[in-house]
Amino acid sequence: METYIARFEKLVYLILIILLGIVILFSISELIGLIYSGLFVDSIYRLDNHELVNLFGFFLLVIIGIELLETLKTYLQENTIHFEIVILVALIAIARKVILLEPDNYSNGIVMMGIGVIILSLGAAYFLIKKAKSIETLAPDVPADRNGEGR
Repeated sequence: METYIARFEKLVYLILIILLGIVILFSISELIGLIYSGLFVDSIYRLDNHELVNLFGFFLLVIIGIELLETLKTYLQENTIHFEIVILVALIAIARKVILLEPDNYSNGIVMMGIGVIILSLGAAYFLIKKAKSIETLAPDVPADRNGEGR
């Protein structure tokens, strides 16, 4: 029974990878169209500030899609979730939010403080995960002696 569930799970992940790949391809074609129209159709070789901000947001959205695709691919291959990739996707998403943020709409500081706390928390989590991985590679499992202590 578990093999059927595992096969079904792999099939679902494969379908999600294909669908996400299609969405990324269409997003890239949309991004190319936006860049072309911004540079050559509306005004020759000139982008306004709001157009640049929207383009940066779109770039980050495509990067988020690529990172999600990498997460799904890794899970399908290794059957494990790499949390640093998930944290990185969240950091990119919050960076996109900050770039697209219009400060005039958020006159109170609570929203800005909340975003700052989220950024600090995600950054700390990413740092701790990377630090744990570096410690893990430097000091592989050391067998314990009778007292339960390493050598």
